[in-house]
Amino acid sequence: MGNRTAVSTFLLWGFSSFPDLHSLLFVAVFFSHVTILAANVSIMVTIKLSHNLHTPMYFFLCGLSFSETCTTMVIIPRMLVDLLSESKTISLPECATQMFFFFGLGANNCFILAAMSYDRYTAIHSPLHYPILMTRKICFQLMMASCVVGTVVSLCIVIIVFNLSFCNSSTIQHFFCDIAPVVSLACDYTFFQEMVLLAFTAFVLMGSFILIMIPYVFIVSIVVKMPSARGRYKAFSTCSSHLTVVFIHYGFACFVYLRPKNSDSSREDMLMALTYTVLTPLLNPIVYSLRNKEMQIALRKVLGSVIGHFPQMVNKRAQNI
Repeated sequence: MGNRTAVSTFLLWGFSSFPDLHSLLFVAVFFSHVTILAANVSIMVTIKLSHNLHTPMYFFLCGLSFSETCTTMVIIPRMLVDLLSESKTISLPECATQMFFFFGLGANNCFILAAMSYDRYTAIHSPLHYPILMTRKICFQLMMASCVVGTVVSLCIVIIVFNLSFCNSSTIQHFFCDIAPVVSLACDYTFFQEMVLLAFTAFVLMGSFILIMIPYVFIVSIVVKMPSARGRYKAFSTCSSHLTVVFIHYGFACFVYLRPKNSDSSREDMLMALTYTVLTPLLNPIVYSLRNKEMQIALRKVLGSVIGHFPQMVNKRAQNI
């Protein structure tokens, strides 16, 4: 307690424990990042250009793709720079900003998934009243509510974490400013503050998960009563891609943020963080593309149109030259 110092910079130690893997990690993460950006941009452009996809489900999917793209932009570019750089320092304001946007966007993703669950329930429970119950205004309000809740929760977390006093050690055993590795450097981190931070993370993860599961309980009760096997299959197929994304998203996040911590868990947390900052955003657009026939057809049309117009643009530019 007597060795406190005013910390102005942190060292993101990250993968410095694996110097032989830096080149391999850089290549793998770089191509994963390019794939994430290309896949999410393709989904957003396809939804924008395909009029038959201008429905609430695809409106939320477009919002989720945009939010996940922003989430990866907060973490991955910095990680790539640090993998090639000798200096891995990050200032305290930069660290706080990174934590704020990461958790704000992450919470936003969780509640968008909850809104998508409600949308599926409304479509199956009240198909005739669906256009009235899920208007563009209501969809926009649900999206804004997700954003506001994520921002408020993230701001509270950042205020608690960065009002702590940090000791002489300023080495963060992680590749980004996550909660656990940052608070482990604090001198005055109390049990009460730990419980408050746990409550916020539990509210986001478990609260949104409950909001997702409640509509699915009603969906299952409705679908099993359908007389037609084809109708049951069609109803479940509209939910399958969403449920797949939910379990991928929450499986990794809950393992890291809700399991008990110990002094030897930092390396496990870092490796698991690599899965939900790189692997999960990579899988989500793939799942929605492979398990959704409407999206597959629309993607083929848009990509075919772009590929078809490209030679014409080249020839026109060559003629102008």
